[in-house]
Amino acid sequence: MNKKDLVGKIAVDARLTRAQAASALEAFLGGIRASLLRGDRVRISGFGTFGFSHRKARRIRNPRGGNAIEVAAKRVLRFAPGVSLKSAIDKSAKK
Repeated sequence: MNKKDLVGKIAVDARLTRAQAASALEAFLGGIRASLLRGDRVRISGFGTFGFSHRKARRIRNPRGGNAIEVAAKRVLRFAPGVSLKSAIDKSAKK
């Protein structure tokens, strides 16, 4: 499913026009984006949590040349599915 499909689904389910659904989706995604840019975690009950984890600086080996490369520490975005979403996915996989 892509953004266009999601807008269509929201429009049908919520009985909105496609423009209203697109606006609602943009507001929703904008709120998540703004919270993450502030460094906050975003918890959506029944769906999951968007947050960050920290990767330490490390040395890796270039598989092509064999030489060592330094990789800087960085903060990475993570998504952890909620219990409801995990169980729904698990049930659908067992069918």
